Amino acid sequence: MKPAAVLWDMDGTLVDTEPYWIDTEFALAERYAAEWSREDALTLVGNDLLESGRYIKKRMGLELSPAEIVEALLDGVVARVEESVPWRPGARELLTDLHDHGVSCGLVTMSYERFVAPILAELPPGTFTVVVTGDQVSQGKPHPEPYLTATAALGVRAEECLAIEDSNTGAKSAEEAGCTVLVVENHVPVLTGPRRVFRPTLAGLGAADLPALLP
Repeated sequence: MKPAAVLWDMDGTLVDTEPYWIDTEFALAERYAAEWSREDALTLVGNDLLESGRYIKKRMGLELSPAEIVEALLDGVVARVEESVPWRPGARELLTDLHDHGVSCGLVTMSYERFVAPILAELPPGTFTVVVTGDQVSQGKPHPEPYLTATAALGVRAEECLAIEDSNTGAKSAEEAGCTVLVVENHVPVLTGPRRVFRPTLAGLGAADLPALLP
């Protein structure tokens, strides 16, 4: 049986925007003469943005609030993505194939709506039936709320859905919601789990391949 829906993470999964975030974090550190490392940056992969803002505030010793830090980061990454959207291999092709086979897709991201909008503008209207962003939920990943919000909006059971993720934070969120998680590692290694299946890439993957991934 095909999945009731496929739920997509965005950063690092649909698009490889993690380098944009990392570059912007280093630029922020340089602006305030603060310390920052690649290890710090990778710690934030998949996180709720306000949680990242709190980490940056403490690590860099900034007087800005976490919300102000998030807005500063968004200014930088939105400008980058408006210039160029770095799609992950096979992602757009799989989205098209899922649409052609009548499989609903949802986007479940901790990025905010103003960052998501220019990426969605590059896709055909209706590609995602539901879009859940970080500024729409009270508890972000790794809490299951984002995925439960998406499945409720789609009117499907999480246990019948496949989530696509690239981070431990996102995989935990989807797994605890009840989804099977297709993990395609990108910038960080992801732990194994009872509802996690791994593939090196989305390239070459089609709708007909997904039933074999479900329990």
